Amino acid sequence: MGGPKAFVTYNPLGVVLAVMPWNFPFWQVFRFAAPTLMAGNGAVLKHASNVPGSALAIEDVFREAGFPQDLFRTLLIPGREVRAVIDDPNVAAVTLTGSVAAGRDVAQAAGAALKKVVLELGGADAYLVLDDADIEQAATVAATARMVNGGQSCIAGKRFIVLRQVREAFEKAMTAKMSAFQMGDPRDPTTKLGPMSSVGARDEVHEQVERSVAAGARLLCGGTVPDKPGAWYPPTVLAGVRPGQPAHDEEIFGPVAAIIEAADEAEAIRIANDSEFGLGSGVLTGDPARGERIAAEALEAGMSFVNANVRSDPRLPFGGVKHSGHGRECSDFGIYEFVNVKTVLVQG
Repeated sequence: MGGPKAFVTYNPLGVVLAVMPWNFPFWQVFRFAAPTLMAGNGAVLKHASNVPGSALAIEDVFREAGFPQDLFRTLLIPGREVRAVIDDPNVAAVTLTGSVAAGRDVAQAAGAALKKVVLELGGADAYLVLDDADIEQAATVAATARMVNGGQSCIAGKRFIVLRQVREAFEKAMTAKMSAFQMGDPRDPTTKLGPMSSVGARDEVHEQVERSVAAGARLLCGGTVPDKPGAWYPPTVLAGVRPGQPAHDEEIFGPVAAIIEAADEAEAIRIANDSEFGLGSGVLTGDPARGERIAAEALEAGMSFVNANVRSDPRLPFGGVKHSGHGRECSDFGIYEFVNVKTVLVQG
């Protein structure tokens, strides 16, 4: 006879509460729900208050797909009632995608209840543009990264840290690429830049741009509120961005790119890491091996892409470090977040 039998099981925790944002009202929810339900859990959704139609449509999708009636339910409640749901003994864990402030509130409530929490918060994603980069290609990737969802994305590229030797060429190329995103009717499938989520959000972005320019940043394009109704804001590029300017120190949640000069690779890495956020990051280089080394070893982020813009993929873990949160969504890592990893030993 041999020794005892030992193995590991992965048992569902129970019902998981998801507090989700408005900016990708379907994908954000399915990104959480698919692995959570596959692990055997139930789910309740508290969606952003401005997308109740999306929340109810998602519930219908699960029901029409044949899921049990109450395995996934939507709660149409205000944010002030989330704490009571977290405290409910029927809720086993919580996941939130949103702001740092919201993350702190939910983490505090979940911690007080001793419940597992996954947080995907803000980002100020930095892309390094190295001296060996193909500048046209780098600008294409950078502009695409910045303009994801009109810049209203936690993983949109926001800070472009460019080595001094190629800074002037990159500024010119980036301005041309960004300016090509013309504002248009969001109902037109050819439109690449619609209005922002609200006039208030637009005004906040414009105020950050104005304060950055007043503090010494150079405005290369955009930066003017259009004279027409709606939450419109043009693609904007700021150069000469330095510490003390909102474009350097804050997350700008709109179509505004900040270009920061670095003397060399080491300084570029230091600037990239000198942030409270650590969600995505990128390296734009003509030497993939060099980019891989920096991405894997040097950048403080949950994700780092070489010569490509950061994006979520169901096959890859998604999440950040520092004030960008903790835990992972997607892939098998997302499934393991909401299970009890149980050790079983059987003595014969």
